[in-house]
Amino acid sequence: MEAIVENTRNYLMSITDREFELFSTLIHHRFGIHLTAQKRGLLVARLQQMVRKAGFDTFRKYYDHLVKGNDQTQLQELVDRISTNFTYFNREKEHFDFFIRRALPNTVRSLKDEGENDLRVWCCASSTGEEPYTLLMLMREFFGGDYFRWSGGILATDISEKVLKTARQGIYPDDKAQALPHALRDKYMTRLADGCWQMKESLRQEATFRRFNLMNSDYPFRRPFHIIFCRNVMIYFNAEDRHNVIRKLHQVLAPGGFLFIGHSESLGANNKLFATIQPSVYQRL
Repeated sequence: MEAIVENTRNYLMSITDREFELFSTLIHHRFGIHLTAQKRGLLVARLQQMVRKAGFDTFRKYYDHLVKGNDQTQLQELVDRISTNFTYFNREKEHFDFFIRRALPNTVRSLKDEGENDLRVWCCASSTGEEPYTLLMLMREFFGGDYFRWSGGILATDISEKVLKTARQGIYPDDKAQALPHALRDKYMTRLADGCWQMKESLRQEATFRRFNLMNSDYPFRRPFHIIFCRNVMIYFNAEDRHNVIRKLHQVLAPGGFLFIGHSESLGANNKLFATIQPSVYQRL
């Protein structure tokens, strides 16, 4: 009998065309994620446990519950399950090489000429934290003993509170940590008893992790950023949403500031806001 009950729980729920349309619209409106028909199976696989847990036997009943109740906790769980948070240390390594070789030195030189020491860097889709922590390690290496003379650190944001919790802890399994140059890993991480690695507290304190939705109508930052990493997130947006996000990123990036996007992404043929420096690296005009 227990086996029969378990099999019943594990069967794949069916979703009607209308239900898929409703959830696709809700997810796009709330989070900007564009689900094509090819993602139908993915939606069912990721949401059916939530539907059953809430006590509903159809996607439509659960959709009505979400919309009418406007339960922010369940909406947050929805985006946690739908969003793809695939990342790893040194992903698209060419970007980090360019950051340390050109973007950071040029920015620091300009700030010194202006008599400023406030370096502002934003990771828009920080996921579990590998990207912002890598940038922080590189910044610490670049500045050396002068690092704390700068008002630096990194703002790291993501739409998923689940991955932000992981990022704040800064704990990664050994196989992930091995992707880092061992000199950086050994200097800025601590090996835990279970074999995992954790970012040292002094580095974790330099990263500010916040939940932020790139689909927000306004990006309410008081001062512009000098460097923005917005990698591998706009591939989930449709053309109109990508255009709007790019426009808002331009507004919050300082003139001459650098924008990094994913290797599989593009600002489009009609881009007039940024100069192309190299594939997927741009500079604000």
